[in-house]
Amino acid sequence: MTPQDTDRRTDSPPLQGRGRGWGLSAEYLALLHQRAAEMRRVPTEPEKRLWRVLSNRQLQGHKFRRQAVIDRFIADFLCPEKALIIEVDGDTHDDAKDRLRDDVLAGQGYRVLRVTNQDVVRNLDGVAAAIVAALNAAPARWARPHPNPSPEGEGLEG
Repeated sequence: MTPQDTDRRTDSPPLQGRGRGWGLSAEYLALLHQRAAEMRRVPTEPEKRLWRVLSNRQLQGHKFRRQAVIDRFIADFLCPEKALIIEVDGDTHDDAKDRLRDDVLAGQGYRVLRVTNQDVVRNLDGVAAAIVAALNAAPARWARPHPNPSPEGEGLEG
């Protein structure tokens, strides 16, 4: 059995093991990852345009991921180092649901920056500037020591 197979075992409790994910069932997590992969294969035009700016560490050297699964949500773009999520919103977004989602993600330490499809298409430079400002304002997540250091001292500089 591969590590991926054991991570998707349905007979283990959702929170058991490393990183199985936010108390969600293995089936639901697999479905979320499958949906995220499909969204990466078929992005919207504004997402394609913004990804050209964010990919390959082009924006001040920050790493971004597309369609990242966080909790029970799929974030359009995620900078893991700064815990910054960029959401590209179309006309069909529900403000109340977006606020609830943003509150759940904020409770987990993420900041959400929302931009519209029109902003990306008409003012990509302005969107990039807003993202840079948000990145500069966000503290680095990994600058602080790990809350559970290894008892063997692995990874510590001697």
